Amino acid sequence: MRDAYHEELDSLTHKLVEMTRLVRSAISRATTALLDSDLQLAESVISRDEEVNRVFAEIETSIFELMARQQPVAIDLRMIITALRMGTDLERMGDLAVHVAKVARLRHPDSAIPPEVRATILEMGQIAENLVTKAGSSVATRDVESALELEQDDDAMDKLHRRLFRKILDKEWAHGVEPAIDITLIGRYYERYADHAVRVARDVVYLVTGSRPA
Repeated sequence: MRDAYHEELDSLTHKLVEMTRLVRSAISRATTALLDSDLQLAESVISRDEEVNRVFAEIETSIFELMARQQPVAIDLRMIITALRMGTDLERMGDLAVHVAKVARLRHPDSAIPPEVRATILEMGQIAENLVTKAGSSVATRDVESALELEQDDDAMDKLHRRLFRKILDKEWAHGVEPAIDITLIGRYYERYADHAVRVARDVVYLVTGSRPA
């Protein structure tokens, strides 16, 4: 019975890692759709978000059943609590990738990204992918040191987010209000995506140590 119980706990970890892979693919494809004005790719990001939601629903169901049947304590209880929190953050990351894809779809066949901010958006997409990749590895290995690194890695995303605002507010901005709104929203989506990845990593630290990072 206890072996089956711990297999169920391990299954939560596997599902969380699966979610990190799904939302990494989503933000990668959403970034490409945005930069290339690729309607088909944008639609695929939107439609495949159901896979993220399905895995999260499986995690929720498993957690409720474990709480009801096993009444976990100590490290097992921490595992269940953090799994729910991490799953919630990852589900939200999938939603944010969808938001990026919807901007690409809305502006198709035109591009939502003016030439002077393309490099910044590309870099934000790459950082988002790196953050969720590292978060997924931390979940799988429970590597506290790697998890703590995400706080610093996120600083690069924050700098790019500020760079976007400087571009929009620059007196040389020649694209008008609508593109400025698009860029503002897109920048916020990437920044929030990164924040959720950091929260996943902070939960790994809590799971292993029992304490939240300062």
